[in-house]
Amino acid sequence: MSDKVKVIIDGISVEVAPGTSILNAARQIGGDIVPPAMCYYSKLEGSGGKCRTCLVKVSKGSEADPRPMPKLVASCRTTVMEGMEVQNITSPEVVDARKGVVEMLLINHPLDCPVCDQAGECDLQDLAFNHGAADTRYEFERRTFERIDIGDKIQLHMNRCILCYRCTYVADQLTDCRQQGIVGRGDYAEISTYIEKAIDNDFSGNMIDVCPVGALTDKTFRFKSRVWFTKPVDAHRDCPTCSGKVMLWYKGDDVIRVTARKDENHEVVEFICNTCRFDKKATKDWVIEGPSQIDHTSVISSNHYYTLKPLPVIKENKALMAANKVELERTKKD
Repeated sequence: MSDKVKVIIDGISVEVAPGTSILNAARQIGGDIVPPAMCYYSKLEGSGGKCRTCLVKVSKGSEADPRPMPKLVASCRTTVMEGMEVQNITSPEVVDARKGVVEMLLINHPLDCPVCDQAGECDLQDLAFNHGAADTRYEFERRTFERIDIGDKIQLHMNRCILCYRCTYVADQLTDCRQQGIVGRGDYAEISTYIEKAIDNDFSGNMIDVCPVGALTDKTFRFKSRVWFTKPVDAHRDCPTCSGKVMLWYKGDDVIRVTARKDENHEVVEFICNTCRFDKKATKDWVIEGPSQIDHTSVISSNHYYTLKPLPVIKENKALMAANKVELERTKKD
């Protein structure tokens, strides 16, 4: 008896373990049929179900109950059933609903991409480009907040926050003392600390890595460079606190930023400590492994050095030049 559950997503069949969410089943297939996710994070328990960008249509509930689900469901919170059939990009209803969700996320989000350090690696930018509308119908004044220092290394821009809750889950699950959370309700809800108390635990920097927008930024990196002008390199060190496996972001010979490594879903592979992130910014502190593998669709991969290889056309040009030279010599003799 098989211990796998068969599910069909956009016409593609996949077998997954019981209890797997539709989103993670789609991730096993990969490609364009994977729903976007702004709040779900596989490494953070309890995340998901807040941003609604991963909505899908279940056209067949299961073999036992083939009735379709009456409404679109959040794929990160819905588990697969044997024989389930799901529509993502093949459903016009899903495409239209996702466009509406993106429009809602952008209602209060400022258009400050030109000055935001998250530009080039912002999930909301990608989401708006791939699933959003060309313009907005929102005509009212956007909500605004003052920038807050929540530590000597982290800047909080609540104007950019989409309330995905990822940073609060990081504080809950990686530290023994959570100092920030959601205060207020509705349009007044915001991430904040208790009487603006500084966050000083040793894993607080991971809030920067999990933030899908530019709400939490690294103060040691702010305005130093655009990410597409940097060269990310995989490196490691013997660290007593964390795995010590990081990405070093070089500009010239200088390490201007250190981050955790991320997988194809833009999720941190292993969380790192603040010592590795903020205090070890010299090449001598690390064992260099080689260039980081960057998704070819990312602007960070533009002019990236590991893609530079001798092209066959160069050899063909040399052969053509040699042939032309022979022809030229023959013409001179004639």
